[in-house]
Amino acid sequence: TKGRSPVIFVTQMKKLFLLDAYALIFRSYYAFIKNPRINSKGLNTSAIFGFANTVIELVRKEKPDFLAVCFDPSGPNFRHELFPDYKANREATPEDIKLSVPYIKAMLEAFRIPVLEVPGYEADDLIGTLAKQLANSDLQVFMMTPDKDYAQLVDQSIKMYKPGRSGGDIEILGIDEVKQKFGIEHPIQVIDILALWGDSADNIPGAPGVGEKTAQKLIEQYQNIENLIDHTHELKGKLKESIEQNVEQIRLWKQLATIDLNVPNQVNLEDLKRQNPANNLVQSLFAELEFRNLLGRVPDLEINKPVAKSQSNYGQLDLFGSVEEETTESDGSLFTDISQIEHHYKIIQTSEEINQLIDQLAAQKSWCFDTETTSVDAINAELVGLSFSWEKGNAFYIPFPTDFEKASELIKRFESVFAHPRIEKIGQNLKYDMLVLKRYGIQIEGPLFDTMLAHYLIQPEQPHGMDHLSQIYLGYKPVSIDSLIGKKGKNQGSMRDVAIETIAEYAAEDADVTWQLSQILRKELKSNGLTNLFEEVEMPLIQVLVDIEFEGVKIDTTYLSEYSNQIAIEIAKLETQIYEQAGESFNIGSPKQLGLVLYEKLKITNDPPLTKTKQYQTSEDVIAKFKHQHPIVETILTYRGYKKLQSTYVDALPLLVNPRTGRVHTSFNQAVTSTGRLSSTNPNLQNIPIREAEGREVRKAFTASQNDAVFLSADYSQVELRIMAHLAQDENMIEAFRLGHDIHTATASKIFGKSLEQISKSERSQAKSANFGIIYGISAFGLAQNMNISRSEAKQLIEGYFATYPKVKAYMDRSIAIAREKSYVSTIFGRQRQLADIHSQNAIVRGIAERNAINAPIQGSAADIIKMAMINIHRAFKERGLQSKMTIQVHDELNFSVLKSELEQVQSIVKYEMEHAVSLSVPLDVEIGIGQNWLEAH
Repeated sequence: TKGRSPVIFVTQMKKLFLLDAYALIFRSYYAFIKNPRINSKGLNTSAIFGFANTVIELVRKEKPDFLAVCFDPSGPNFRHELFPDYKANREATPEDIKLSVPYIKAMLEAFRIPVLEVPGYEADDLIGTLAKQLANSDLQVFMMTPDKDYAQLVDQSIKMYKPGRSGGDIEILGIDEVKQKFGIEHPIQVIDILALWGDSADNIPGAPGVGEKTAQKLIEQYQNIENLIDHTHELKGKLKESIEQNVEQIRLWKQLATIDLNVPNQVNLEDLKRQNPANNLVQSLFAELEFRNLLGRVPDLEINKPVAKSQSNYGQLDLFGSVEEETTESDGSLFTDISQIEHHYKIIQTSEEINQLIDQLAAQKSWCFDTETTSVDAINAELVGLSFSWEKGNAFYIPFPTDFEKASELIKRFESVFAHPRIEKIGQNLKYDMLVLKRYGIQIEGPLFDTMLAHYLIQPEQPHGMDHLSQIYLGYKPVSIDSLIGKKGKNQGSMRDVAIETIAEYAAEDADVTWQLSQILRKELKSNGLTNLFEEVEMPLIQVLVDIEFEGVKIDTTYLSEYSNQIAIEIAKLETQIYEQAGESFNIGSPKQLGLVLYEKLKITNDPPLTKTKQYQTSEDVIAKFKHQHPIVETILTYRGYKKLQSTYVDALPLLVNPRTGRVHTSFNQAVTSTGRLSSTNPNLQNIPIREAEGREVRKAFTASQNDAVFLSADYSQVELRIMAHLAQDENMIEAFRLGHDIHTATASKIFGKSLEQISKSERSQAKSANFGIIYGISAFGLAQNMNISRSEAKQLIEGYFATYPKVKAYMDRSIAIAREKSYVSTIFGRQRQLADIHSQNAIVRGIAERNAINAPIQGSAADIIKMAMINIHRAFKERGLQSKMTIQVHDELNFSVLKSELEQVQSIVKYEMEHAVSLSVPLDVEIGIGQNWLEAH
């Protein structure tokens, strides 16, 4: 009617997603290749987990109306008949992927997502056929794949949906995006581009000498292959020759690159309608795969009531004996929980009850304990409660007063049992509990058993949290701390706010579960030959780390403040210099503005690198390639180095100083690296700069922690090469170390046939690269890249190295053979590195395992050696009553705050214990430096 706007009804297009199964499976698998997900049964679940996560996120974000997953069937297809070498260059499918596919298909069945495949046709043919058949004005089809071949199918109703890499954003390619990406007028021309350019993934060679850009130019000019062939007389030189001599092959390449849109099928759109998942199937499968947290994110999943259960994965009985049913928690795991079992947890509050408990503890050979505190920061945490258990299903909880002095008085009553030299103390992450108690004046003595570290030795690459261990070993789901105080974050509550009855149940359960885990893990340590490593290295080291962390390290914050001001001046100078070199002022921190300056104004390259969203790339590794094109690049890199140094270290370290102690208390992690090395957090002392002069200045801030003391640094010299010499038993290498020669000069002398005195700096540098490269299983290609030499030169250098040290090559071959036989390798001390991929038919996957087979015994032995040294030095300090302190461990280096009056004794102890931590065929050499700070001492 007059005066009113017309009413417009908009019908939103429905969405059909067609997933290219194997493309996504391979992508998921390789995303975890450096840190694979292995469950308690030894199954590599990387591909399954990644694929599941991809599907779940797709449904959550896009809410498709219709959905299907298309697989390539086994066996050849019509393309192999046309070209027998089609995809012949592909590596064999990794065994872990082959094992994963049945699980993925079962998961899709549980999700009620159709699985489609047609014999004789690839997934892209099936997806293309369905897309063209089903797409219409009311239905938008998305082909989910990273494979560029699919771009040929894009039209108004069909788009590519490319998943992001490494957590990046997804990329949706419509007609305009495909045209821009390939430089063409219509997506169908992608076929012609690929026919000329070739496709290495499918072993389609393309026209000789024709790359992507040439292919784009030819198709831009001639529109398609057929027209190009008709006009080859217009071409010139080698390009004309290449096209004319390969006409039939190019036509074949086009045929191979063309997705078949006539795949026989009887799929109706309604067959692909998205349905809610089958609750029981999803929960059962995810429990088997140990996807504890992923299940809670499955859209439209209804968590079931208790279901009948059998024994747990490890064949152990249920947590508290025979139980008929198990519960599914909110994350969907199928395990028993505290509501279903008989247990006897008692709150201890009266003085008489405390005395009775102490008497009971004193009568046991071992017991488990666990602290409940106000913080995960052990140095600042206050005791809220303490729990004990030494029998399955029975535990005790003692609440503590909020007043620190009163809490100290209460815990002192337990001092005698904690200090008892013969009672074994059991816990999960004992270092934390021991640090908390140390603040209250309680020193724990006697044997220790840490369930977290026990499992770390047994399965170093798996999670080691108590909840995880409880589920895989006991089939039991403990009460989560989130249910008591909320999830991590600013709104998380405190254990002080939890009712005593509630916290008692939670804390007693922790002690009870940990006690039961210790009984199982003790047997597993023994059966795996790891008991000695556990008892002689990992357990004694806990006490060492407790004392190091409690002591902390002193930081000169005044110096750091002054250094920050110096850096700020340098940054300002560099800013001015950058503006002068650019000829304008701009925001250096803005990638967009920086890209415009570098690539459009200064034109540092004719081929600017772009991101997937067509933005200029300005990351350090990218622009560093253009250092010689314009001086501004070097200035920008220096500017960024100063900014990072200032923000990451110089300004950040003072903020980590504990206001109560005046020191920085890092946390050393025993159960993180798969090699056995310690790592540290808050701050990460392993990353304190050492290479650049400006970065080394940060070390000047680390000083002796005590008055009238100096900073002492002791560092193993080339420990990994010495271990290599010992393991390989190579006479030439052993002799060089025994004679005290510089090993790199000695290596160069042997390789180049010169005397030690004749070796140049360049030759020593080459030998050094070979020495360390060989340890990590470097290839000729890798060595060539590292040293900026030709591959043939690198190959000659490696061959010369093995001729010089023939038994090193024998050691490498032997390590790989041992790994193939046992599926793991061991250090000198018996630490194991699992290498399931050593049997893979895929060369890339197998190659990683083979390099680990060579390196893990070396790097792991180095980690064990310095741990033994730390234990022995710590013991010697105590036996002699020394007040000097070990303060920092970084890789092969130990640092100390040493009283000047004890300096001679400490030097003697440190050097002796480090050099005699283990008996090798070559001497261990330790270099010691002394100064007022870390920089001066190292």
